[in-house]
Amino acid sequence: MPDLPQKTAAPWRVGVLFSRTGFMSVIEETQLQGTLLAIEEINAAGGVNGRELVPVVYDPGSESAAFGHYAKRLMIEDNVTTIFGCYTSSSRKAVLPVVERLNGLLWYPTLYEGFEASANVIYTGAAPNQNSVALCRFLIDTYGSRFYFIGSDYIYPRESNRVMRELLKQSGGSVVGEQYLSLRARRQDFLPIIQDLRRTQPDVVFSTVVGEGTVYLYQAYVDAGLDPRTMPIASLTTTEAEIRAMGFDVGEGHITAAPYFQGVGGEANASFVARYKKRYGDDEPTNMCVEAAYFQLYLFAKALGQANTLDTDVLRSMVLGTSFDAPQGHVTIDPSSSHTDLWTRIGKVNRRGQFDVIRESPAPVHADPFLIGYGRAAAR
Repeated sequence: MPDLPQKTAAPWRVGVLFSRTGFMSVIEETQLQGTLLAIEEINAAGGVNGRELVPVVYDPGSESAAFGHYAKRLMIEDNVTTIFGCYTSSSRKAVLPVVERLNGLLWYPTLYEGFEASANVIYTGAAPNQNSVALCRFLIDTYGSRFYFIGSDYIYPRESNRVMRELLKQSGGSVVGEQYLSLRARRQDFLPIIQDLRRTQPDVVFSTVVGEGTVYLYQAYVDAGLDPRTMPIASLTTTEAEIRAMGFDVGEGHITAAPYFQGVGGEANASFVARYKKRYGDDEPTNMCVEAAYFQLYLFAKALGQANTLDTDVLRSMVLGTSFDAPQGHVTIDPSSSHTDLWTRIGKVNRRGQFDVIRESPAPVHADPFLIGYGRAAAR
């Protein structure tokens, strides 16, 4: 008679890759905090099928190549198949060939430029149809159609600006300037761009600057005496974390489109914010990247409870179609794209460093990463 399989209490080991150091740590450390909070909560509730989650954490130090290196170490040396991590698209692109070659599963909790689909990635951040489309419409209706693009010099800003340019073109708008700066840009590097803003007088500054550069851009803007009431900086990437770093008065009046802000209503979010602050401090705000990093752990745990294995092929089949009542509202992993149906919101920064929600979708917005439903914006 064959032996029956033995139950095990061995922990579920998962990889975590977010930068605690370097120029991206201002936002990535908050994603790490959201990830670890969810793991702690899941373990406190009994783990998954009686087994605790144990994170194997590395700090890639804001270097894209290091993300690929640590992903390989996680999968080959640490025998981890599921990884939570990455903020920049450059870091995701460094991890992507590793998880595809070794058949791992990367959970990516950051908005991105779209136009990607991998069976080895679960995308829980916003795609362009869930932020860029609504933001473009709002800005044209409210401020005008002459945009000035400022971005960090890597994949995401250039591709996001390409999408925004196409959306503007469809609406009869124009781009009056476009500038890119190093991810390591310092405050003085933004001064020539501020001078060009004075010269061109756009209706809107569309920023895809990330990391510490976000702080320097907004500080240079306010130092120059520019006024967000007539020429706001609008962004997909500026969160409560960057607003805190730059100063609440510096951020006031500027615009961000995101699925989540700390100030969204609902008991689920109020409870989440309270738990996050209890864990990390009353002065620690939540943000869209924290929230996605947090809720994706619960989606993972729900699927893992059904699969009862970290085998990627089995686990993926359970992940697709999974739903969860996240702090932002009900979210679902779309089986056709591995992206997440998320809420669309537009917020304006107030003097408390929080976003007042001024527009929001009535329901989750179906993920359309290739902008199939948006005419010429899908043209390649």
